[in-house]
Amino acid sequence: MTADPFVVAGRTFASRLIVGTGKYSSFPVMVQAHEASGADMITVAVRRVNIHDRSGESLLDYIDSRKYFILPNTAGCYTAEEAIRTARLGREAGLSNWVKLEVIGDQKTLFPDNEALLEATRQLVKEDFVVLPYVIDDPVLCRKLEDAGAAAVMPLGAPIGSGLGIQNRNNLRIIREQARVPVIVDAGVGTASDAAVAMELGADAVLMNTALAAADDPVRMAHAMRHAVIAGRLAYLAGRMPAREIAVPSSPMRGMLD
Repeated sequence: MTADPFVVAGRTFASRLIVGTGKYSSFPVMVQAHEASGADMITVAVRRVNIHDRSGESLLDYIDSRKYFILPNTAGCYTAEEAIRTARLGREAGLSNWVKLEVIGDQKTLFPDNEALLEATRQLVKEDFVVLPYVIDDPVLCRKLEDAGAAAVMPLGAPIGSGLGIQNRNNLRIIREQARVPVIVDAGVGTASDAAVAMELGADAVLMNTALAAADDPVRMAHAMRHAVIAGRLAYLAGRMPAREIAVPSSPMRGMLD
């Protein structure tokens, strides 16, 4: 896969799998799952990090910043102002000037607030953030975010934490076809086949958290996801055979013995 690099905002990553840090039964299990996933980008909720006091045990103590690129996220923010402030806090704390931008508009579905997301993206881009917005699987909104300066778009496959898999393949395909920036499927992946489908549709990467943390064996699931993302990407690059409604013999009929 080295001849097929994953590049975001000029930075090259070895893995097309991005993983999160929430919901694990313990920090040691999280560390093992991260290692098994092969990921080199890990997203961390700014609100889960005690920025002002690092004297106690911290989530960051379990992430080797020499090995992993930390992508701060604004999880739990419900307004543009709140998300912008959280992104600034992450940068001031030395996490990164990158941000996975989340502005939630509905507490039940956790769907993004489209208007607030655009507003926050425009402002953070002006402040030299590398913005990766979590967005509903809407091709029009993805295009607007790209025009606003987003370094990538992160359409959901299904609601956050649902594990329902890819619900709207056609929209994701359209988003990929029109996008000039990387498309990262974020949220909804439940198992390895979901990750493979996302990659086969042309996604540049997949981000997941609950699918690993909530699995009976997070480490084994992380292994599975690692291979699924690679397999899905290779299948996309290879180009699948045409789907047909009737059988087509795999062996030619000519030259057969009577």
